[in-house]
Amino acid sequence: MKIALIGYGKMGHAIEEIALQRGHEIVLKVGIENIADNTIENIQKADVAIEFTSPEIAFDNVIKCLDAGVPVVSGSTGWLQRFEEAKAWCTEKNGALLYASNFSVGVNIFFAINKRLAELIAPHPEYNVSLTEIHHTQKKDAPSGTAITLAQGILRSLRQKKAWVNHETSNPEELPIISERIDPAPGTHSVTYTSDIDDIEIKHTAHNRKGFATGAVLAAEFLQNKKGIYSMSEVLGL
Repeated sequence: MKIALIGYGKMGHAIEEIALQRGHEIVLKVGIENIADNTIENIQKADVAIEFTSPEIAFDNVIKCLDAGVPVVSGSTGWLQRFEEAKAWCTEKNGALLYASNFSVGVNIFFAINKRLAELIAPHPEYNVSLTEIHHTQKKDAPSGTAITLAQGILRSLRQKKAWVNHETSNPEELPIISERIDPAPGTHSVTYTSDIDDIEIKHTAHNRKGFATGAVLAAEFLQNKKGIYSMSEVLGL
């Protein structure tokens, strides 16, 4: 499989390493130093594009890949206010788009556990819930996309919670997400339910970027030759 890497920072390098190990070919690498190479013509040399950039340019990169007729896997966070536009354009172009806030196999299992735990807690309003996420200081967006996905999974089950907020709160209708930026910290996410009787906590800690990179390559393998809009749930059968 021929892969275009749109975004060639630390994550792009990690994806490249895994892709090569799995027998794939990198036909385009776009980083800050060669942004002019990010053209439709160059993207069309690939079977699949993997996009890991910044919130400011992620949407435009996804649209460019769809315009090129190349399936695109996007892991950029902080741009989801335009995700519905991207999905609509994908449908218009009869293209393929797979977005995930986190490609780690372990994190996606964690998402499923989080959803199930919220369902079990729902009949027990004596428990209050909060989220904490810890990342390195270079991470630009807060809360993390992973934390938002966790919050959305909780909000679907806990009807007393109406929205998440990115700070401490005493409002019983708000779900607090506490963001910490500490070096070095590849990523830790915790969900804690607290009552007067006991606490229940689930936590995922990433040790390095390998899990994220492996999941992104698995997603690209899955998306090749497909049409439509997908998530990691389909990739992993969750």
